[in-house]
Amino acid sequence: MRVLVLCKRQYTHQDLLDHRYGRLFELPAALAARGHEVQAAVSSYRPRGAQTCHLGGVLWESVDAWPQPWACYRQAQAIAARFRPEIIWASADVLQLAAGARLARQLGLPLVLDLYDDYEAFGLTRLPGLRRVLRRACAQADALSVVSHSLVGTLRQRGEIPDRVAVIGNGVAPAFAQSAMSSTQPAARLALGLPLAVPLVGSAGALDATRGIQDLLEAYYLLAPSVPGLRLVVAGPRSSAVQRALPGNVLDLGILPYERMPLLLRSLDVGVICNRDSPFGRACFPQKLGEMVACGLPLVAAAVGEVAALLAAQPACLYPPGDPHQLAERLADQLRAPQLASPTLGVTWDALGLRLESLLVAALAQHH
Repeated sequence: MRVLVLCKRQYTHQDLLDHRYGRLFELPAALAARGHEVQAAVSSYRPRGAQTCHLGGVLWESVDAWPQPWACYRQAQAIAARFRPEIIWASADVLQLAAGARLARQLGLPLVLDLYDDYEAFGLTRLPGLRRVLRRACAQADALSVVSHSLVGTLRQRGEIPDRVAVIGNGVAPAFAQSAMSSTQPAARLALGLPLAVPLVGSAGALDATRGIQDLLEAYYLLAPSVPGLRLVVAGPRSSAVQRALPGNVLDLGILPYERMPLLLRSLDVGVICNRDSPFGRACFPQKLGEMVACGLPLVAAAVGEVAALLAAQPACLYPPGDPHQLAERLADQLRAPQLASPTLGVTWDALGLRLESLLVAALAQHH
């Protein structure tokens, strides 16, 4: 197949092309690795200048969306004119999905839309009319790839969506787990300048109040007096309010480059995935879940949405969101007698790419 991808460049505090990170990079690369021709029209919402590059077997062409948003659509049209795609896969937010739907109609091509989150929870959809545009695009698509079963349920409740829907969560690059497991815990701690002989609990990613980071901070204060030497480790972007709320003895690694994330997970005794019972929390599939599982790290996660369902058989790995007392108890239990989540949760991007390939092939056949 010849697949045209439409997406944005900056997401989840990462840059798609600079960091080669996450779903929007890995799934197109997985398709290319399976022998498909893949080109991507990438919209940069921050000034980056025009850029064309081959990465992961995909030809990526990026242009700035501001101050001329239509430049991105014209770029997608130009790529389609010379590439002659057979199908369009669009992801990232309402603007990208709407552009994909418009281009597919113009060219008479099948369209698969990807929802890696509840896009209606994004601030962008507060602009008048965009929520209606998003729902109409989903209804008109030939198929949807959706990050979680819980989000599929939400989409069905909101309105009409295509019959062909595939749940494609977030995955783990094989190199990620290999990098983590190639280091012992002492070696990983030394590499990051962390203390060797004390228990470490922590989290990485967006340290955001809307994602429940306060649960971890309060749980640490509750647990520290009863666990000798316990230290909290954090890494990731955060607001000034969260920065001020961090404990005085926190081991703060700042914004850690993604290639060093395996070292952090290998360093910890227990990893924590905080979240809130919110539209975002119920819809998402935290990439850190698969990464922690792949690294063999005991974890405790907020029991909300897809995570609650995936870990339902392992209650030692769950705590009620917004309850730091229960989180402290679960952390104590995991430090005392670690229980690992099922290794089947550490799905590789290659396996997820096979699911996406099957969805695209079916959508193409149905369209014809």
